[in-house]
Amino acid sequence: MGPDVTNGYTASRPVERLLSEWLLTRQVVSIPAYSVSKQVGILVIPGILFTRSRFVLVSCGYETDSKRNAVNSLQTPFVLMALVCTQYAGAADERVDFKTQVAPILAEHCLRCHSAGNRKGEISLATAEDLRANEYIGAGNSDASYLVQLLTSQDGDPPEMPKDATALPDDQVALIRRWISEGAEWPNDVVVKEKSRADASWWSLQPLQTAATSQAPATIDDFIRAKLAERDLSLNPRADRRTLIRRATYDLTGLPPSPEEVEAFVTDTDPNAYRILVDHLLASPHYGERWGRHWLDVVRFGQSIGYERNDIINNLWPFRDYVIQSINEDKPFDLLIREHIAGDVFGKDDPDVAVSSAFLVAGPFDDVGNQDPVQAAQIRANTLDEMIRATSEAFLGITIGCARCHDHKFDPITQEDYYALYATFSGIRHGSVDLATPAAHAQRSAELEPLNERKDAIEKTLADLDAHVLQRAREQLSTYEAQWTRETVDRTGTEDRFSPVTAKFVRLVCEARDDTPSASSGFRIDEFEVWSVGGDSKNVALDRNGGTASGQARKIEDFPGAYGPQHAIDGKTGARFIATGHDLTIELAEATAIDRVVFSSARGETTPDQRKFHFVAEYRIEVSTDGQTWQVVASGRDRRPIAQPAFVNYRLLQLETTDEDSREKQRLKKELASVKREITKVPALPSVWIGRRVAADAKGPFHVFVGGNPQKKGNAVVSASLRVMARDSNWTYRLADDASESLRRLALADWLVHPDNPITPRVLANRLWHYHFGTGIVDTPSDFGYMGGRPSHPELLDFLAVKLKKSGWRIKQMHRMIMMSDAYQQSSEFREDAARVDGDSRLLWRFPPRRLSAEEIRDTMLLAAGKLDTQQGGPGFRLYQFMQDNVGTYVPLDRHGMNTYRRAVYHQNARASVVDLMTEFDQPDCTFSAPERTETTTPLQALTMLNHSFTLDMATALAERLKREAGDDVVEQVNLACRICYSRSTTRDEMAACRELISQHGLAAMCRVFLNTSEIIYVR
Repeated sequence: MGPDVTNGYTASRPVERLLSEWLLTRQVVSIPAYSVSKQVGILVIPGILFTRSRFVLVSCGYETDSKRNAVNSLQTPFVLMALVCTQYAGAADERVDFKTQVAPILAEHCLRCHSAGNRKGEISLATAEDLRANEYIGAGNSDASYLVQLLTSQDGDPPEMPKDATALPDDQVALIRRWISEGAEWPNDVVVKEKSRADASWWSLQPLQTAATSQAPATIDDFIRAKLAERDLSLNPRADRRTLIRRATYDLTGLPPSPEEVEAFVTDTDPNAYRILVDHLLASPHYGERWGRHWLDVVRFGQSIGYERNDIINNLWPFRDYVIQSINEDKPFDLLIREHIAGDVFGKDDPDVAVSSAFLVAGPFDDVGNQDPVQAAQIRANTLDEMIRATSEAFLGITIGCARCHDHKFDPITQEDYYALYATFSGIRHGSVDLATPAAHAQRSAELEPLNERKDAIEKTLADLDAHVLQRAREQLSTYEAQWTRETVDRTGTEDRFSPVTAKFVRLVCEARDDTPSASSGFRIDEFEVWSVGGDSKNVALDRNGGTASGQARKIEDFPGAYGPQHAIDGKTGARFIATGHDLTIELAEATAIDRVVFSSARGETTPDQRKFHFVAEYRIEVSTDGQTWQVVASGRDRRPIAQPAFVNYRLLQLETTDEDSREKQRLKKELASVKREITKVPALPSVWIGRRVAADAKGPFHVFVGGNPQKKGNAVVSASLRVMARDSNWTYRLADDASESLRRLALADWLVHPDNPITPRVLANRLWHYHFGTGIVDTPSDFGYMGGRPSHPELLDFLAVKLKKSGWRIKQMHRMIMMSDAYQQSSEFREDAARVDGDSRLLWRFPPRRLSAEEIRDTMLLAAGKLDTQQGGPGFRLYQFMQDNVGTYVPLDRHGMNTYRRAVYHQNARASVVDLMTEFDQPDCTFSAPERTETTTPLQALTMLNHSFTLDMATALAERLKREAGDDVVEQVNLACRICYSRSTTRDEMAACRELISQHGLAAMCRVFLNTSEIIYVR
């Protein structure tokens, strides 16, 4: 045993006594006498024998190592007994249990670098797959196993693994050796998972705490003062009335109070004047615009698709209007959340409710349409991931998206939780649908039905006529085929030779495109060559030889001429003419004798069959000397048609149709065109971007994607609630695999706002606090997990969440409660002593001043200038020029016309676009959720505010307003400007400076200064 046994074994506490104590703690009250053989390290109890190479008495610290097996030296029968459960306890013939003994070692030391989602060195230890494939373990031979070599010292050097961490303890390495020696069995159903930092006991997952004693705080101020008292701090005095009305008005409406409103409030002697003011502001339609903007930030509302193409979305604005209207109406927020997730399910017959589900598709998505099925599956997974993240962070404050590739490393969220939401949203596709009442659908169908019947009848008659013509043509097919003596058109180069002819103009006329005979425009030409007659023949169409090209071409604003006809005669094949008409005309420098043309759309291309190389299938070549009279010199009629039935039929119809057939077809086509015009006159139903529901996508089974890879499917999953929050079976849900797509979302919607769910009301209450005070009780509004902030006032947060639920989830009552508190009404005066204790005023010893948001700054300038258009709702305006070819381009406008003088919430915000002034003042990119606004100070802000045409226009308009309302009196003009911009009177020094400025540079210059001061853009 050795003389230095520690942790309890001493001369005064012999092992016999320790053993007795250990057995008694386990309620073993009667045991036979025992003895210890120190020579061989065996603990002997009559009838019981503990013998191994090692045993440990952990509870009292007794440890012994034997040098040899002494079983044979004992004459009486003994029973093997393990006194302690450690990796080394157990009978001599017990095998290492991988799941309970080895897996925890790998999870603790290895998974952070070697998991399915983070395979450093191309090795994951989540399963045995990589270890075996790379021969890291040699079953039955631990000494030859590379894994053991990595974990042990080699030639005196520290072990290579774990990298940059403490080496594994010897006993853990020994256990891994034993496991390998015993065959390295790794059960197929065992996946090693790294334990998250937080578990089910995490604070934000606990039930809401309600005060149950008379001593418990009863108001917001009780909580605030109690926390301040712990740091020997106190609230500031109440703010003056001018400050308070400006603060409250901006807070609830995002606009400044008018000079008249300020004076009325300041002079009001009613003790309830402030409460009346708050109620008045909550009743303002501008309240919904201001707080709707907050919520649109959270739900990542943007009106372009983002990604590579970033196309504009012109029919998502009804969702914006829905949010503003819902907040103005004080719709219960639990209902709003349910509508966001499943409004199209329980409100399918009410467009005003169904539009709410546009939340699901209000984020960016990739619509490029990759043809590779592997990449397409990855893009689809990315699309659903965006919905999962937006939902979990907006409503639950949980970063569930981190569990896409592996169990969440910090929060108790599993991959199964993530893919349960994947199954829930699987049927959602981005796009527009008609959104109208059943009555509107029925009325439109009734109007269209007879017109569509008539259209179908005419189309059938036309089809029958073509069928009869084709039947006649097929009877002469061999005759016609004999006329097709030349090769089919070739995108890489098609040549036509003809008898020499003198021409000044040469024209290619497309009769049918080579991807569809029904189209004769949209063809491409990379080069069109016209060759002169004679031994010194040359391409006279080339621009450098004097040729010019004309033809209707596809146009894009951001790259004029990108697809123009000039590309067909530049002698290069990289760019091409894309026709929007039916022809391409070449004018030669002079009338020239020609006998050959060569043209192509994919010359030198290795993949000419790509769609971007659309070419002519049926065509004719015409020449002219005056550009008025044309002569056909060649055509494709003697070429073999493209070997597809549609093209063969097209050729046969052209050859077999008689004059009588043509007259009848013309009559029918004219009648058909008339019917189609009538159809277009029937008003279309409103089309809104709320996404499509695709049953095939929603069909299971669904699986965990191992490492987030859609090609590696793991365990099957179904739509279900988060496991960690399953405290009550009445609250949780787990749907069958065949549950409908609508039922899945409805179950999620109900679960999010279930009365037992503590986190949704906590998150919402914190958001309200955040927007009132600039920082939430939890300073990471969309992350209540381990990596998020901790609540500064946890009891207050629960108090607010409980109040929110008791108010029926109506937030206007919450506004009143917060804004009537002393904490909200206190001044923002700085106190150095308090700042040394709480520099950020998280404990609220003063009201935190804030700079106006980008939208508030622009709206304030418009309102001050008397130019704000208060029109609500409808399609938005743009402060950029939108241009589109394959991708969208957004160019900021240098000048902002009067049609843009609406509130900024109605701006058609596009992802990755730049908007002068608002972008400079930190308007977030709506590609992502913006639960909190950043606040930077940059030189560009000052330059834009001082010099942009918008500021200059507003300064001029403000000067005109001052003259209109204050007359020609300079003093009155300055006083009114100060009241408009600052909600206060002018000081003596300010008056003197302003009068001097006006005298030297004019009233507009002074107004420009007012609009560029810090005071106008800060709320205190």
